[in-house]
Amino acid sequence: MSNMRWENQSSISEFILLGLPIRPEQRGLFFALFLGMYLTTVLGNLLIILLIRLDSHLHTPMYFFLSHLAFSDVSFSSVTVPKMLWNMQTNHKSIPYAGCISQMYFFLLFVCLDNFLLAVMAYDRYVAICQPLHYTTIMRQELCVSLAAGCWFFSSLHSLLHTLLLARLFFCGDNTIPHFFCDLSALLKMSCSDISLNELVILIEGGLLVILPLSGILGSYIWIWTAVLRDPSAKKFLKVLSTCGSHLLVVSLYYGTIAEVYFFSSSSMSNDKKMIASVMYTVVTPMLNPFIYSLRNKDMKRALQILVNQAKFLMSKDSI
Repeated sequence: MSNMRWENQSSISEFILLGLPIRPEQRGLFFALFLGMYLTTVLGNLLIILLIRLDSHLHTPMYFFLSHLAFSDVSFSSVTVPKMLWNMQTNHKSIPYAGCISQMYFFLLFVCLDNFLLAVMAYDRYVAICQPLHYTTIMRQELCVSLAAGCWFFSSLHSLLHTLLLARLFFCGDNTIPHFFCDLSALLKMSCSDISLNELVILIEGGLLVILPLSGILGSYIWIWTAVLRDPSAKKFLKVLSTCGSHLLVVSLYYGTIAEVYFFSSSSMSNDKKMIASVMYTVVTPMLNPFIYSLRNKDMKRALQILVNQAKFLMSKDSI
């Protein structure tokens, strides 16, 4: 009897991703739109990494962390969007069990990594504004490398923990996921095992991994604005705006969209609306980050101008 139950419970070898609620006649339009957004995300973020690598003026802690954030955004989008585009174009919506678990692992990894990197970048901004004379001694290369390594290490532990806890569960009956990627909460709802331990770990460990970095970000900006108010000059305010404006905008986009999906969405909110909200932080936010950092940043603009001029020079040299 127990063998029969095991076979029934472990019989699911693949899942079906329902995908976005798009009408068949609109599929081509949305495919082109999402493909364009994904290519913009990849090219924009890779360009940021390239500029930071090539320009020695950008070899500073802020841009070191920004290059990690850009890589994380490329990876984050690549975990979900290509599969979504493939499903949209071919209408082949199945994903193997191992593929689904892998997708969930990397999704959790890069969501968490973004979370930690934004907190580390906020600390970097705090030191730059509030302790400018000690900036180079505090934000030395060893500390920056250690902070980045810590972000990667704890993000990997976080995703591994939730993946291992999910892997021990059984799935039986319906294998349809009402989403365009293997979302942890959707998978837990489908399980026919006891998920109380998973939910407890999400509540405690997942809660801490959101609250601690967010508290660090808020704390850093409270100290920054306190320093500005202590010396309320236009010059100081403009310096803070130019130094922190891009980061604040990215933080607002990132936490705003995630809060909309996971915290402010009511239980009565339909799966379709949750999926559309999820598109914001999986597709739109990673695409906007390069524009936010490059358009508001003189150093990035200068580095891009140098790269363009070098490319023009090489092209004109070859044509002679």
